[in-house]
Amino acid sequence: MQLKQINKERYAKHYKQIMIGAVVVVAAIALTLSTLLIQLIGNPEGSNFWLNLSGVVVGGVVVLSLLRRYREHDYMYEVVYVWELKQMLNKIYRKQKKIMAAVETGDREAMVIMNWSYNGSEQLYNLDNNTITMDDLHRSKKALEQTIEKSGFTVTMEDFQPAMLDKF
Repeated sequence: MQLKQINKERYAKHYKQIMIGAVVVVAAIALTLSTLLIQLIGNPEGSNFWLNLSGVVVGGVVVLSLLRRYREHDYMYEVVYVWELKQMLNKIYRKQKKIMAAVETGDREAMVIMNWSYNGSEQLYNLDNNTITMDDLHRSKKALEQTIEKSGFTVTMEDFQPAMLDKF
């Protein structure tokens, strides 16, 4: 996965609209289906929890199906990209202890992974307006750049391949 330039305003607008749409669809289906099920087979004196829950589950399945079906649509481009970016950063984070240990021993692939992770995190923080930890990220990134320089390697964003994570 390579980092791509994303229009922050377009991403924010589409993300909000997709989330609002998903909530509206789930609520509409859940309320409609739950009401119908309660009228048809509900227990007037007892709890209808399972009938209500089934309406929510069906609504969720419909929304997930729609998101999956339209995943490749141009409108979804930024949202899907950020979702995939978050997934890749999570994979790296789960292996970060081993990767950082390998960085300390001079492993170039580990340095490539962490370089990509820091740059991807910076992009994600900027897209989500989450700049609280940006200073810490920049310090870590600078320390990695110094380690790369001391090791005599050159590392570019294009060097990163997700298969590199299999090593750790």
